[in-house]
Amino acid sequence: MQLTSLKEITKDSRHIFLSPHFDDVVYSCGGTLGVQVSNGLRPLVITVFGGLPAEDRQLSPFALDVQRRMQASNLNAHDFVAARRKEDAKALGVLSCDYLWLEYLDAMYRGDPAYYTSNEQLIGGDVHPADMWIEKQLAQDVLAISDRLPDAVWYAPLGVGRHVDHQIVTSVADRLVRRGAKIKFYEDFPRVLQDGALEERLEELGGTLDPAYVEMSEMLPLRLEAADCYASQTPVNFADRAAMHRSMEEYTHGIRPIQTVHLERYWTVR
Repeated sequence: MQLTSLKEITKDSRHIFLSPHFDDVVYSCGGTLGVQVSNGLRPLVITVFGGLPAEDRQLSPFALDVQRRMQASNLNAHDFVAARRKEDAKALGVLSCDYLWLEYLDAMYRGDPAYYTSNEQLIGGDVHPADMWIEKQLAQDVLAISDRLPDAVWYAPLGVGRHVDHQIVTSVADRLVRRGAKIKFYEDFPRVLQDGALEERLEELGGTLDPAYVEMSEMLPLRLEAADCYASQTPVNFADRAAMHRSMEEYTHGIRPIQTVHLERYWTVR
């Protein structure tokens, strides 16, 4: 079911997943979502940077190149994000999850002139000072929900790879930690596939996190089916659909390589 505002979130949402972009939670936590739904729960996925740019939005050369690599060079930003929303609705329909799109714009659409004009600025760079209001407003809204739903478990990106949008959401999650909320950090897939990226991020966070596991072997086909819905993302994140399936299967098995066991790993504060 699609929610249209934060006010619609009720106590039925006992597990709340913060997804910087449309695909992040499904790519990283799709098996966990399937397990929860199969146990009668109603997980909620909140996509933070799901806003629709204005139809006359002028794109930077960098944003145009990103859309080209996502096979959407013939679409304006508004239509492209609208198409990505349809992908997301389909994926979360496969998983039978509730979902909510917030109206913050994706990083490559923010600023006039654009704040982020290269891959190096977008991934691994610092959050632009003009974006600090997003973290402040988002934190205010999320903390208000946490106060209203103190028993909810929150899931947020660990920030592997340090994409600026993931950095903002991880920073908000840190505020939840300090407030005493129950929170689990998920491994940003596919960035976690990069050699040493996970270890580098854990070290950056001071080595204060412990792993927790969800056994989701039976839900792996569902995670793959949902991931297939993000057709625009397959060419930019993976060579093709078969490569995506292979990387998801190998990574979830490699966490603890025992026969046919597949896991999703989370990190919790000690």
